[in-house]
Amino acid sequence: MKLLFVHQNMPGQYRELVKWLVAQGGHELVFLSQRGDVKIAGVRTVVYAPFHTPAKEAFGLARDWEAAAGAGFGAVQAMQKYEAETGFRPDIILGHTGWGELSFFKDLWPDVPILGFFEYYYNMEGGMVGFDPEQPAGAHAPYFNRARNVVPCLNREVVDLGHVPTYWQRDRFPASFHDMMYVCHDGIRADRLQANPDAQIALGRLGHPLSRGDEVVTYVARNMERARGFHIMMRALPEIQAARPNARILMIGGNEVSYGRESDHPGGLRGEMEAEVGDRVDWSRVHFLGRVPYGDLCRIIQLSRCHVYLTMPFVLSWSLLEAMAMEATIVAADVAPVREAITHGDTGLLVDFFDPEALAAQVVEVLARPAEHAELGARARARVLRDYDFLTRCLPEHLRQINRLVSTAPPIRIDSG
Repeated sequence: MKLLFVHQNMPGQYRELVKWLVAQGGHELVFLSQRGDVKIAGVRTVVYAPFHTPAKEAFGLARDWEAAAGAGFGAVQAMQKYEAETGFRPDIILGHTGWGELSFFKDLWPDVPILGFFEYYYNMEGGMVGFDPEQPAGAHAPYFNRARNVVPCLNREVVDLGHVPTYWQRDRFPASFHDMMYVCHDGIRADRLQANPDAQIALGRLGHPLSRGDEVVTYVARNMERARGFHIMMRALPEIQAARPNARILMIGGNEVSYGRESDHPGGLRGEMEAEVGDRVDWSRVHFLGRVPYGDLCRIIQLSRCHVYLTMPFVLSWSLLEAMAMEATIVAADVAPVREAITHGDTGLLVDFFDPEALAAQVVEVLARPAEHAELGARARARVLRDYDFLTRCLPEHLRQINRLVSTAPPIRIDSG
């Protein structure tokens, strides 16, 4: 089969599917992206540039669509040129709908089916907007939300089928979208993510490696920001440390902002929170590791006695499901997208997002009584295997949907991969 993947930040949500297709062999795979620095063996990369980008003074309510139209036109022109040079015409297109890249492909190839990834629909209730009372929604927030949704609304008419990873994400979209969507996660490689009682990792300031015998608390996010509860985690540190004088807290993530507004503090949100908690924290027992290689990240989670996952109501992080697959004992924010994966007392422990004292108390309990919470990790892994495992759950469903759309090539067989 000839498959075209479209995602500005290659490989995006298609990482595991693309790798599996390459390993299977016999398919022609092309990836259209704005990134030229990512190479996957067995995949031809086509780099596109937006045909147009909004000026700084562009009208705010039109900015998202203006950027999306520029990206979409640049993307379709790049593939028009590629087809003229190579003769490549896909049997199916799989792509993210959020940035407008798919918007014009039906005008280039009307008969080529498109399977679109729908990630998020902005609403005034139930999501991040207005969730944090410390950052209330502005008076114009409803208008900006509606303007942001122009792109997915257009793409609803462009794609032949929509894909959404979780039911919470699906339910962010209007009911009119639901009949053209199927719900299935991108997939977690649980076969490669398991508990490891012998996991160790060395930290520069310590004279010995950390292991399962140490009281390690972990917090992981792409960036340490409010959307992922970094400020709540920092406010919980004094009570955790006061109750557990041997605990070490490992904070993993960058200092940028992926979602929401930046802090006004010159040191960013980390600087703001360090100033707030001040000398109530023993900073010698807090380790800011930045972004770490994936293998190190897995070892850190494997040796963690308590893994903290905080998020406002937003897209569920892969890191949570990966931690579940590694049988971590997880304390997480009690918000709707997390409750889809974690049931309190069964596959993890949930606390009020806005209650750092409750977070600290729950972490302290896990640190003090690890054996009493060990079954949480085993049941968390079982949940991942049931609903989120790539090979046994997600891949078969994605291939079923791809095969259902394609009439120009033989179906992809899962038993030959």
